[in-house]
Order: sequence, then structure tokens, then C-alpha cells
Amino acid sequence: MATPNSVTWQLHADPAMWVAGIASLYLQALHPRAAAGVVQNSNFQRDPLGRLSRTATFVGVSTYGTAEEVEAAASKVRAVHRSLRGTDPESGASFRIDDPELLRWVHCAEVHSFLTVVRRAGYRLTDAQADRYLDEQRQPATLVGLHADEVPGSVAEMAAYLREARPGLRGSADADVVYRFLHRPPVRGALRWGLGVYERVLGHLAYSVLPDWAIGVYGHRPYPPAVATAMLRTLRGAALLVPGLVRWRVPTGHVNRAVRRIGWSAYPRRALLP
Repeated sequence: MATPNSVTWQLHADPAMWVAGIASLYLQALHPRAAAGVVQNSNFQRDPLGRLSRTATFVGVSTYGTAEEVEAAASKVRAVHRSLRGTDPESGASFRIDDPELLRWVHCAEVHSFLTVVRRAGYRLTDAQADRYLDEQRQPATLVGLHADEVPGSVAEMAAYLREARPGLRGSADADVVYRFLHRPPVRGALRWGLGVYERVLGHLAYSVLPDWAIGVYGHRPYPPAVATAMLRTLRGAALLVPGLVRWRVPTGHVNRAVRRIGWSAYPRRALLP
């Protein structure tokens, strides 16, 4: 559970997290077992908004929830992970979804995306605050079954971890499934009419703000870097025109509940950062 003067509390309330969250799923899918675990165990094709909602809910609860809510959510996630297995698409070997190496990759891909994309969108953090964010994120890593010292706690440590991980990352058939899903989720009803806008404004933008090396692994053409940055900052600027208590009602409403529980001092604003 974060506190109002933490980088996590402030950063996770920023509207650029919408793009960062989608970008993290693209990045996670470059690990063959991470992608296989999702494709083999998830019903995301039948429930396209479910996976995105569950991911957002866990981040929201672990950041803004009470200690009891955090522990309940973490216990549920650990139980689900313990019960699941996957089949390695290359070797055919069975693997556990709660394998520490796999959990570490998913965690690092997520928090790296959150930090880099939101900063690229225009959220100002000092280098010390960026390091502090990754150090704070060691605690959420323990919620899914890792030890705090197993995950990077600074920007330099994260960069070193990603360099070590890159030889094991690749584009796969499962990664392509995730890529297509994140570009055009198979939604039904009236939502289908907005797919073209979603694909251009969120789906492909989130892909385009991945690290250059990750885009190279996927091999699909991104928006040019300057265009992607301009789009990201324009989208964030437009979202910031919406009052926070209105904006934070979706996707999970956890920020608003924290403000009601703690008081106005919990209202996310960058000025609270030391």
C-alpha cells in the first residue's frame, strides 16, 4: 500500500497510465512463456475487457487500497497463479505461472513501462524520484510472491536487468496474438464503432512508445518517435482538463475511495512529492 507522499501514489493517478498499462502488456508478451501463459490460460479473446480491467484493478488496489484490501487482492492473485500451468511453445515443457523468473519479468516489464511512458508523456520526475519509484515497487512485487531484493530498485538496476533479459525475448506466435488483441480487441455491441479510434489513439500509440529494441523484436512499424511523443503528450494534456475526481472514476475508482477515506490530503498532486 502506497502513501500520498510516495511517487507511486502520484504517478499511478496520472492519465498517461492508460497508455503505459497497454504498453506494459506488449512488453510482457515478448517473453515466450509470459505470452504462452496468457494465451493458454486466459479467456481474453472472449472477455476482451476483463484482462485489462483485472490488471488495472490490482494496480489500483495495491496502490490506493487499505491494508486488508491489498492482502485480499494479493492472496487471490497468488492463489490463481499457483493453480495455473503453461506449456513452453519451444520445448513443450510444462511450467508454473508463478515461476519466480516469470513473475520477475512481468513485474519489471510493468513498472518499467509505467515509469518510462508516464515520464515521456510529460510527468516531471527527478532521477532520484524515478529511483525512488522503482524502490517503492519492490513492495508490490512481494504481493505476487517475489522477494523485494529479487527485483530492481533503481533505474540503473532496471536497465541492467533488461539487458540481461533481452537475449531470451522474441517475437512468437503468442506474442502476435497479444499484439493483434491489443490493437483491436474483439469487443461487441456499440463498442465496435470506436475500434478504429482506439486502435490509432491507444492501441498503436502504446506499441509505438515501447523501447526501440522491443519494437525491433516485434518488427511492426511504429509511429515515428516524435509523432508518438506528441500524441502521448496531447492525449495526456486533454485528459488533465477533466477534473481528477471525475477522471479517476474509471477504470477502478480506487483513487476516489482513498480520498474519501483519508481526506483531501490524499488527493494526488505532484506538489506532495519531496
